[in-house]
Amino acid sequence: MRSRFRSDRGLTVRMTVTLFLLGMLYVAFVAALIVLLKSWLLVVVLVAAMFVAQFWFSDRIALFAMRGRVVEREEYPELHAVVDRLCAISDMPKPVVAVSDMDMPNAFATGRNPENAVVCVTTGLLRRLEPAELEGVLAHELSHVAHKDVAVITVASFLGVIAGLIVRFAFYSQLFGGARRDQNTAAVFAAVMGVSAAVYAISFLLIRALSRYRELAADRAAALLTGRPSALASALTKVSGDIARIPTKDLRTAQAFNAFYFTPATGKEPGIERIFSTHPSLEQRLEQLGRISAELGEAATPGKAG
Repeated sequence: MRSRFRSDRGLTVRMTVTLFLLGMLYVAFVAALIVLLKSWLLVVVLVAAMFVAQFWFSDRIALFAMRGRVVEREEYPELHAVVDRLCAISDMPKPVVAVSDMDMPNAFATGRNPENAVVCVTTGLLRRLEPAELEGVLAHELSHVAHKDVAVITVASFLGVIAGLIVRFAFYSQLFGGARRDQNTAAVFAAVMGVSAAVYAISFLLIRALSRYRELAADRAAALLTGRPSALASALTKVSGDIARIPTKDLRTAQAFNAFYFTPATGKEPGIERIFSTHPSLEQRLEQLGRISAELGEAATPGKAG
């Protein structure tokens, strides 16, 4: 089924290039591990098993990690009504609707395809946003599902997760068992750590670059679908401001899922670390929405729902 969300050639090209480069990196990574560990069966089975687990169960993993739960229409009728309307006008299957009992105002979508997707909002978001603002946020999240970039991010992040786990395993294994190993074994572990660290760094940068563009693409698609870019701008301004007032210690748990969030749980706009951010700056997003508003003839006023 093809949705009515505006297609984005730039996003499609970037997703294709990112997957191609990460695929080459993935093959090289597995080959290096096989050479270093001298057990191709063990490497292939473990990597394949973890890939299948992350890809097929990414929605459940994300909901569990963020304390989200599936909610029925009787419990959240207004939330379901907004999702129903957006799915009707975008001609896409309705995802599972979930709510996370967190004060941090945010939302995310996950799932391997539009037929197996979940859109989740926090109670903090529902409490703070007006109906038009909530519609803009949900349209943003549904566009991730329609464009299939949420599945691409899930697959792309897999390699970085594996590499990061191997680095940690090798580090602690060497740290606590180094005295029992000969120099050859220590050299192999050092090589595994080096290769894994390089793979993690490269995949980290590729995913961040794609993630920033896909957020702008989702903002564009949501603004054009709803015809109210000012409402989305208002939601962005309100959510970003409120997140900045939440204590940093309360945001740390959520930061591992920043790539999936409507706006990152950083508590502040990034400075020099902007190149490592999962999202474009608030200024970039508002500027784009302002241009779309002008094109549509809408008087956009960030901070006020139009």
